[in-house]
Amino acid sequence: MSQTETAAGTRLTLELWHPNCWAIESTEQTGGGVLAHAIYNSPTVTSESVNGLFTAFGDSESEVEALLDQIRESPYAGSVQELQERFGRNVRNDAPGNVVREFFLEYNPRDMVCPTLLKHGFVHSAPVRIEDGQEYWQVCFAGNRKEIEPSLDGVREDAGAEVSVSRITTSDTGTSERERRMSSLTTTQREVFELARDRGYYQWPRGISTRELASELGVSKTTMLEHLRKAESKLLDPDD
Repeated sequence: MSQTETAAGTRLTLELWHPNCWAIESTEQTGGGVLAHAIYNSPTVTSESVNGLFTAFGDSESEVEALLDQIRESPYAGSVQELQERFGRNVRNDAPGNVVREFFLEYNPRDMVCPTLLKHGFVHSAPVRIEDGQEYWQVCFAGNRKEIEPSLDGVREDAGAEVSVSRITTSDTGTSERERRMSSLTTTQREVFELARDRGYYQWPRGISTRELASELGVSKTTMLEHLRKAESKLLDPDD
């Protein structure tokens, strides 16, 4: 590794599971997802709870409502307080879903994995996305790349976590416009779009028909086209 790479540090996207997490548990059982923005009162040695700011997102009002109901029922979550207005920024630009609802949530700081990540040198640099029972952390690691895997082993051991690296770059690489737009898609929209692209749906002549694509996805043609059009809108709209 060059001295430049070492000085610049490394950016990683971590796919992470850890026990006793209300968001992991809830998104595993329902559709939609959660963005974790910030803790607005810091945990101390004596505190039994902290409050965080979150966004629930999904493709429909019913999907988001089902997710919030599941969160309320989780034994790892305390009171949920929904916000009537957006909290100081344009949430819709941050969240992948078509429907978003912000909320504060009280929970036990002992169930947080963030302090363990910080302890081992991983500093999160963006809101944490939780979907399908997994957390996706964008983090910076200031040490040498050869120290990353031992540090991840430390996280796994201390938090009882399962961690894998889905992306790794030097800090000065930056995020392309395409990557930013792809990250705005929901999991379903991303899966439908990528399958359509891989099967030659956008080639001429088409490598697969809409009916065949819907059949491969196991959904109706109408549902497939709805997901695909929403994905295309987010990826192609220059004013987005």
